[in-house]
Amino acid sequence: MTIKEIIHGSKEYIEEIQLRLEILRNPLGLEFSTAELDDEKSQFHIGIYQGTELCGCLVLKPVDKITIQMRQVCIKLALQKNGLGKKLVSYSEVFAKEKGFREMILHARETVVPFYKRMGYAVNSEKFIEVTIPHFSMIKEIK
Repeated sequence: MTIKEIIHGSKEYIEEIQLRLEILRNPLGLEFSTAELDDEKSQFHIGIYQGTELCGCLVLKPVDKITIQMRQVCIKLALQKNGLGKKLVSYSEVFAKEKGFREMILHARETVVPFYKRMGYAVNSEKFIEVTIPHFSMIKEIK
């Protein structure tokens, strides 16, 4: 497995968008707007690969000088529950720390809160609805 940054607008970025649509958006009947994708130019995109095949990805959005938000985390369905998500999230924490961030936040779907708790994240909100489903805000100091 290889984990690397994906450049916005590249061929790899188009593959990332397709994976995110397949795993995260289409099941909810949602698509990306042009404005959403344009806004991602200032964000970091990270992919996990087996050879040249994109197996999973996530996006990191700077919030301020110390805080970065992890978003749009997904792993291909056939590859879930094999440790790829853990590797991808761990890599993103190191990546963010190297960029000078000290705190990672995220909005976790209710179904994946236990995964993030095992990764050291703490729930810091009441349940709320985002993209039509229950979520919780979570946070972790990245050291």
